Formats: sequence, C-alpha cells, structure tokens
Amino acid sequence: MSELIDVILPADQVEGTRSQVQRWLKAVGQPVKRHEPLVEIETDKVTVEVSSPGDGVLAEIVAAEGVDVEPGAVLGRLGAAATGQAAATAAAPKATAPPTARPVQAPAPASGRTSPAVRRLLAERGLAADQVQGSGEGGRITVEDVLAAKPQEAAAAAAAPGERPVAAEEGVRRVPHTPMRRRIAAHMVESLLHTAPHVTNVFECDMTAVLADRAKRKPDFERRGLSLTLTAYFVAACVEALRAVPEANGRWTDDAVLLHDRIDMGIATALGDRGLVVPVIRDAGSLDLAGIAGALSALIAKARDDKLTPADLRGGSFTISNHGVSGSLVAAPIVINQPQSAILGVGKLEKRPVVVSEGGEDRIVIRPCCYVTLTIDHRVLDGFQANRFMETFVRRLEGWR
Repeated sequence: MSELIDVILPADQVEGTRSQVQRWLKAVGQPVKRHEPLVEIETDKVTVEVSSPGDGVLAEIVAAEGVDVEPGAVLGRLGAAATGQAAATAAAPKATAPPTARPVQAPAPASGRTSPAVRRLLAERGLAADQVQGSGEGGRITVEDVLAAKPQEAAAAAAAPGERPVAAEEGVRRVPHTPMRRRIAAHMVESLLHTAPHVTNVFECDMTAVLADRAKRKPDFERRGLSLTLTAYFVAACVEALRAVPEANGRWTDDAVLLHDRIDMGIATALGDRGLVVPVIRDAGSLDLAGIAGALSALIAKARDDKLTPADLRGGSFTISNHGVSGSLVAAPIVINQPQSAILGVGKLEKRPVVVSEGGEDRIVIRPCCYVTLTIDHRVLDGFQANRFMETFVRRLEGWR
C-alpha cells in the first residue's frame, strides 16, 4: 500500500446527527487490520465505531479527540508500515498539526484516551483527564489513578503559571456535560421554546382488561422467548389511535402537514445517567402483539448494551414515553421529539378507587389505573383531535380482548 488511504466518517452511520470524535483506538504508527475498529464517534444519540478501510498502519490523525466532524469528513489516514512509522517519528519532534483543509486540534495525549469506566469516574469526581497523571501503558489513565487524585490538588496543578485556580465550592460536586447530554438539552430547548407550541391533555385508563390478557398470554410468550410488557399493549393501542387521528403521525412544514402512511413508533428509553435515546419499531402497524413484543425486546436490549446504531434511531413518526416505569404519575408537557407532532406519556400503574355503575347503582371498586397524556404540536392538531386520539387509545386498552 504505497498511497495513503483516507478513513472517512460514513454518512449513513451519522446522518441527521451532530458528531464528535470521542476516542482513537490506535495511535499513529500502530498497525491496524481491515474492518478493525479504529475510532469511536459520539453522536447526540449513540456512540458508533468507524472501522479501518484496509490493512496497514495509522499514519495520520486528522480529526483529534473532542473535535466535531461532519458526515464524509476525513478522520485519519492509513499508510504502509514504513509510512506509518515515518509519520510517527516525524510527528514526535515537530509536534505539528496534520495538513488539512481546515484547522483542527492536535491529537490528544495518550492519557486522554480513557475507558468508559474512567470517563464516568472522572465526571463523578469533577475532574478533567488532563488533571490526572496516568500510570497505565503510554500514560493511559486508570481507575486507580482517578481514585487517587484529589480534585482540589488536580485543579491547582492544571492551572497555568501565574493563574489562580477557580476555587471549588464546598459541598458542590462538578459533573461536566457529556456531548450526548449537551445535545439532548439543545434538542429539548429547540423543540419546546423555538419550534412547537406544546399542549397536553390527560386521561385516566383502567388497565384491568390488559392485565388479565397479559396474565393469560404470558406463559405462551415466555415459551417463545418473548417478554410481554405493558409497553407492547401501549404500542398496539397507539397504532389504532394513530389510524383514527393520522395528524398525530405527521409533521409540520411551512407549506403543508405531512402525514406518514407507515407508523414508525419511537420508544423513549432511559440509559441511566447517560441520557435518553428513542429507538424505533419499524412499521409497527403491520405487527401483531407478539411482533411488537419481539421488536421491543430487541431494541431495549441493544440500547442497554450500547449496541444501537444510528439506523435504529432514525425516522420515527410518533413517540411513546413510559415514564411510569420509574414511578412517575404524570409528566406534562413531555417535550415532543422533533420533527414529530405528538408524544404519548404513560404514568405509573397503581390501584385506585373507582366509581362504577351496576344495576342502576353506583359503587366504589379498586381498579389498576394509570394516567396517560398526549402532548401535541398545536400547529398540527387541535384539542378535538387530541381528545379523539386519547378516547380511541383508552377505549382500546379498557376493552382489550
């Protein structure tokens, strides 16, 4: 391999997202094989790996760690073994930035290439990577290095000569924003304050019929290796409601409302302290309850194992947020996942006293109920349509057979 080969950020992996180089898995001069993971890219939704386009040696890093990159950007270059070794040797004494069409930051030191566990620990202790002396191979920071570091001493050591370090506030722990958290915040502000007028309606749903059906079906689903969750029922009921009110499955543009024929259902999934992602069940309207349950299980497993791809998150037309799984009764408004026009919220399932009429008499019974909300983009839907959606949704669940 006599000529350098560009390592390109594939457009199909990060389309529609902002991307940042998170970590280089190889240093300049190190050998790499074709299809071997070479660099991690963090988008506002997931972390993806870009693989080596060929065998050789990493000859040049064009986009350093922490640099924002666009789809199709050159991240680095591969060369033959001799080329890579020469590049590594030349880079050490000169310490110059690689030639590129636009200025980029110099590659981060070895200590900056940290593992996920180290990055989480740095954030928890309010430390930056350059505030900790790495003892691992090539200066890499280990968990033990972070645990041994004292935040106040590290801050003082990192301050430039003659500068007074910013005093830490007693009893306050600094947790730096991750790129995902920054972009989630920007997306929420843009949706709520700058794009869509949000309106929320609230209904109560009796889940007696659903729980009875779930108890009946669950053994058969388990034999088939499927987990039958309540969210599967919510997805199925949403399909019926979206067919009754197609505007909820649309989006606003300056000259028209675009209505999607296919229902691609986004499922808001919390990743603990790392943020929130919305993987998509494709063509949910074509699936029965078992198909929905299987699709849900697969997506949630991928989300929690950090194996989601940008394709798993792209193109949703409607979103469900089952916030009740963490104990919330009502959330309003739930911020709409742009460019969608509505989002359904499901609160905690709990036993409540309910008045029922039987034989012309009212009596109080205990029923499993939850609050459900629909937050709409008021440019696309009015209250009448929102209420019709919710009436259809609740009626389907309460009359489940």
